[in-house]
Amino acid sequence: MTTAARDILMPAEWRDFWALTKPRVMSLVVFTALCGLLAAPGNIHPIIAFTAVLCIALGAGACGSLNQWYEADVDAKMARTAQRPLPAGRMDREAALHFGVGLAAFSVGIMGVAVNWLSAGLLAFSIFFYSIVYTIWLKPNTPQNIVIGGAAGAFPPVIGWAAVTGDVTFLPVLLFAIIFLWTPPHFWALALFMKTDYGAAGIPMLPNVKGQRVTRNQIFGYSFPMAGAAILPFILGDSGWLYGATSMLLSGLFLILAFRVWQNEATDAAAMKPEKQLFAFSILYLFLLFALFAIDRMVIA
Repeated sequence: MTTAARDILMPAEWRDFWALTKPRVMSLVVFTALCGLLAAPGNIHPIIAFTAVLCIALGAGACGSLNQWYEADVDAKMARTAQRPLPAGRMDREAALHFGVGLAAFSVGIMGVAVNWLSAGLLAFSIFFYSIVYTIWLKPNTPQNIVIGGAAGAFPPVIGWAAVTGDVTFLPVLLFAIIFLWTPPHFWALALFMKTDYGAAGIPMLPNVKGQRVTRNQIFGYSFPMAGAAILPFILGDSGWLYGATSMLLSGLFLILAFRVWQNEATDAAAMKPEKQLFAFSILYLFLLFALFAIDRMVIA
């Protein structure tokens, strides 16, 4: 624990607990879960739907809290994370741990009782996978942390689907695959221009372990199966032309940006404009892709 963390003068504020949940990450989780729920066949009562999305949001918050509890010392070494509640000394680690465990237990319990136990089980597994498998095992030990750990962030649309239907078919698995394949180019683009930060924290991100050329090759390589998975719902007849046309357009733009990253030879973060553009666009890409898929499914239904 840092000196600042030992010298806490005031109790943590609600803003610090909110920051523990990683609200930006939570917003993407909630959105993809909602899209999975809206795209699923069948009907669900609005209150049950709201409860399901709320539980998924709380589960995501639990992941963020437990991640920050475990990585407090690592976060203190990175400029991007040094002002989080724990490394900045605004909260003690025990409070963060209790908060994260409480959110996890509450979200899974309410999901099971109010929605169904399949969605609750998937939520529990996703929390376990992110907090234990990814945070404690994968992230500090392998440069493939993002690839395998991407499964945790790919569960929300499957959970949303299961909340409505009570089962999991091929289509929600395909939504899982889109996010799973999207995660490496998204995070490795960030890792390229944040290489120094990750190096200072001792996190074995791919650019630090295998080099920037290998990372750029991997970003470009993963973009192709991601684009294929994104277009596949239209090819299989599970969406209409609205999603089909926009998924092709968005995926084409993603591939162009990934190609520019592949071409770039810059080693200084200031010269990594293609990487920053790809990272920013990748967030918009996923939001638009899932929004249009849900709208298209509701229209053709």
